[in-house]
Amino acid sequence: MKSIGETIATLRKEKGMTQSQLAEKMNVTDKAVSKWERDLSCPDINTISKLADVLGVSVEELLKAKKSEYTGSKIKDLFNLILKAVAVAMGIAVIVLNILDKTDIKTSIILLGIGIFCIGLYLLDDKNTNELK
Repeated sequence: MKSIGETIATLRKEKGMTQSQLAEKMNVTDKAVSKWERDLSCPDINTISKLADVLGVSVEELLKAKKSEYTGSKIKDLFNLILKAVAVAMGIAVIVLNILDKTDIKTSIILLGIGIFCIGLYLLDDKNTNELK
């Protein structure tokens, strides 16, 4: 099953329209159409009916496309990147603060603990992802 964006792109191409031509008929920019087709955004609820008419399908046909899974993947990738960045930042903070003689052992252990915790979350999530494959 296609995503909504893939469905819009396919139907537009079947009608022999460019993104600019569809945008003109919908009274939106061609950038908006491009975002719809790449599943970066969705048509406004008020424009769905008109979009279905322009593309020659029913609203039900247009909306029965599956939701894109791309967004979930990007959020997970961003979360994992943040976990790794926090872990590295905590390690660097401990090194810099120790060089500047601005920290004590308790603070250093807390900062390193936060970093290790983030690494653990990342590895746990990575392990769960690999087990599902």
